[in-house]
Amino acid sequence: MKQLTKAEEEIMHVLWDLNESNVKDVIDKLPEPKPAYNTVSTIIRILETKGFVNHKQVGKGYIYFPILKKTEYSNSSLNKLVENYFQGSFKDMVSFFVKKNDVDLKDFEQMFQEIKTKEDE
Repeated sequence: MKQLTKAEEEIMHVLWDLNESNVKDVIDKLPEPKPAYNTVSTIIRILETKGFVNHKQVGKGYIYFPILKKTEYSNSSLNKLVENYFQGSFKDMVSFFVKKNDVDLKDFEQMFQEIKTKEDE
């Protein structure tokens, strides 16, 4: 799966939240300073080329919608992170974040229990 640039990812998050949108509505959801209409339009067309977004014509305009689910992209990005920085070891990644972010042991145990509960369902 292709990786997104920071700008592309920011627009994808808006499209994932809105489900479908025109360029103007995407711009309205972006933080200040707002990018130019043409900039957002160009990025959305790039996202279409990459296979992340599609569109339908409504009148003279277009409505854009994500064709890749946020969970699919998140999973792919996380797997790439684990592979590139932790030699493919999810255990090493979790250990790194626990150590570097001062995760309380009780919080970690609670996360583990939540994961275990979901596996049992």
